[in-house]
Amino acid sequence: MSDAIAIRDWGRCDYARVWAAMKAFTDERDTDTADELWRVEHPAVFTLGQAGRAEHVLDRGDTPLVQTDRGGQVTYHGPGQIVLYPLIDLRRQRIGARELVTRLEQSVVDWLARQGIDSAPRADAPGVYVDGAKIAALGLRIRRGCSYHGLAVNIAMDLAPFNRINPCGHAGMAVTDLATLGVDCTVAQAREGLTRAVVARLSPV
Repeated sequence: MSDAIAIRDWGRCDYARVWAAMKAFTDERDTDTADELWRVEHPAVFTLGQAGRAEHVLDRGDTPLVQTDRGGQVTYHGPGQIVLYPLIDLRRQRIGARELVTRLEQSVVDWLARQGIDSAPRADAPGVYVDGAKIAALGLRIRRGCSYHGLAVNIAMDLAPFNRINPCGHAGMAVTDLATLGVDCTVAQAREGLTRAVVARLSPV
């Protein structure tokens, strides 16, 4: 893929605002529009994908719930989690959605390995796992041959909200973050390291 991927930082920003911007970017782009990687932390929010079922939200409490247009089931976003949204023209790069998923998952595996953590994807549940516990969630939407939504990696966050859902539709699924695994890494350091790992996987071999 092209190595000319523009990086856009959103800081900490409301989920619905970034989602609307992703849709607008995708609808307005043309064949000459450069691909972008958006980096953001979201305030606490549950999101329900297109295949999402309300019964997988066990106890919403006062946390907002957004029905969104990405693939997958329910997940949680919150401070201390790095969210990366690759806005990629798949037709131009001649890859499919499955290949993009694989590359994104592998980028997390690559980065975690550099932190001394062994991890792997799971065939039955997109994302990346450490000893059976989910550390990264993944959900995409392909529209007009281009991707939006993306990847969320747990760095140092309050994991309790995951107990109030069936993560990605799997009852009792364990969820972890880098801090729980004993790795001393700031959110800023993780954001930069993950960016490099993702861009490397989205660049020519």
